[in-house]
Order: sequence, then C-alpha cells, then structure tokens
Amino acid sequence: MSVTVRIPTILRTYTGGQAEVEAEGATLGEVIADLEKNHTGIAARVLDDQGKLRRFVNVYVNDDDVRFEQGLETATPAGGNVSIIPAVAGGA
Repeated sequence: MSVTVRIPTILRTYTGGQAEVEAEGATLGEVIADLEKNHTGIAARVLDDQGKLRRFVNVYVNDDDVRFEQGLETATPAGGNVSIIPAVAGGA
C-alpha cells in the first residue's frame, strides 16, 4: 500500500531535498523500512538503537499520533499520509 510521507526539512538531505516521498507498507514499521531502502540513513534518524521511535520524533498517520495508536504497528492505509515531525525545544 502506497502512502505519502511528509519529510521535515532537517531530513530532506536523505530524500534529495524532496518534502514528500511515496513509500510502501501496511504498517508504519514497513513504511519506515521502505523509506530506508529508498533513502538510506533516514531510519536511523527516526528509530533508536532498539528499533523504536526516537523519543523526540513525533510521527502521525492521517493526523493520529502513533504513540497513542499502535506505534510501529499502526496501520497505514493506501493513499494515507505519514508525517514525521521532530520535536522543537527551546525558549527564553
């Protein structure tokens, strides 16, 4: 199943500057694996050493935060959207 993945600016070096790319997979984990196959290095920025989502990276499937769904097992329906959003910290 093909989904559109929105890539944040900081990760676009892995996608040749593209803000959106297509990826295949029935689950978020499969989509990330397909991203890695086609855009080597991107998975290491999204997943930690144990293969789990990094703490400061938010991922949404069709506007639903996967941390409140099924994590990497969250279904990614055909034609859906996946958004990768790095957390922003700071302040005065």
